[in-house]
Amino acid sequence: MIREATQAEAFALAELAIKMWSGNTISGLQSEFLDLICRDNAVCFIKYVGDKKVGFAQCQLRNDYVEGTDTSPVGYLEGIFVEKEYRHNGYAKELLSKCEKWAKEKHCTEFASDCEIDNDASLKFHLSMGFEEANRIICFRKDI
Repeated sequence: MIREATQAEAFALAELAIKMWSGNTISGLQSEFLDLICRDNAVCFIKYVGDKKVGFAQCQLRNDYVEGTDTSPVGYLEGIFVEKEYRHNGYAKELLSKCEKWAKEKHCTEFASDCEIDNDASLKFHLSMGFEEANRIICFRKDI
């Protein structure tokens, strides 16, 4: 079963998300999810197997330019995660489908995402879900 996350599930989302976004804190992620869940332009879905939360997806509308797209707003997959022992069961595909349906209901005609350049598993997932690669970039920074 997949459900749209409620504020009561923000901590559970954070516990899943920290496994993907390890540079954050659970309390910081929980705060972000509490904010997102209240917004009309964002949504989080949780995948359950029985009563166990095994994955989530976060998507939102982006009104700024999204690489490779021609319309606005664009539905954007901000993050998707499934616990390792539950992978390869189609759960990420189900979560993505919920996000795409939500974006269509918000009148989007395009859906986009990204991944780190060295994240081969994410690249393979995106390509297998019908995404096409729009661009590759390398970002730079320096102290001044």
